[in-house]
Amino acid sequence: MDIQRRNNVTVTGNPQGPTVVLAHGFGCDQNMWRLTVPALAEDYRVVLFDYVGSGRSDLSAFCETRYESLAGYAQDVVDVCDALDLRGAVFVGHSVSAMIGVLAAQMAPDRIGALVMVAPSPRYIDDEGYRGGFSSQDIEELLDSLESNYLGWAAAMAPVIMGNAERPELGEELTNSFCATDPAMARVFARTTFLSDTRQDLKKVSVPTLVLDCTQDVIAPREVGAFVHQAIPGSTLITLDTTGHCPHMSAPEATNQAITGFLAGLR
Repeated sequence: MDIQRRNNVTVTGNPQGPTVVLAHGFGCDQNMWRLTVPALAEDYRVVLFDYVGSGRSDLSAFCETRYESLAGYAQDVVDVCDALDLRGAVFVGHSVSAMIGVLAAQMAPDRIGALVMVAPSPRYIDDEGYRGGFSSQDIEELLDSLESNYLGWAAAMAPVIMGNAERPELGEELTNSFCATDPAMARVFARTTFLSDTRQDLKKVSVPTLVLDCTQDVIAPREVGAFVHQAIPGSTLITLDTTGHCPHMSAPEATNQAITGFLAGLR
């Protein structure tokens, strides 16, 4: 199978520079990184892709049994890295992709040499001694609403996830992205995302890691960023002075500065 076509792989930037892979979150696609790519393109080779079921990926390649676990999405990452023969790439993952990157680095340690986790969460549901931000009932209601009326759910939830109510165009963009995703495939990705628990995998991370969280984020509260940072040995935590779950869209300058500063320290 042509992996580059399957995952709509785009390669841009400096072909002689170190490679940075940008991975989108649930309901999104590679276009969500358009404000980050210019900050990287001069010095880095930038790889973008869409998970199968998202964006302009080959929807015929979607397999529910594969994508009902985060490992299936991590295999997409490994497949893309294999197809491009990447070595020691920096993987930048937004939201659930941050944890997908953790799994991919375990699966192919030679391919991924560092991680940038943008608004990560290893578990969305509260647990004893752990605050994920949601109760089990919250998540079941969220998934029931999504599965019964996906477009209505997208229109209601996207602005909440994005935050920045004074800039409604941001919420509208995320709504449009959600609504462009095939509902049946989005349901699988959503259930896989919101029911995941990858806390134990954080302890296995052995590559340089940057954790970015936001001062206010309804999906991944500050406590989650602190938990991820504490669980990953030697990681760096930067809290961006912004609201919402998509700082690469709502506060691109601060996000890009944090990412490029981390990348410069790796060179």
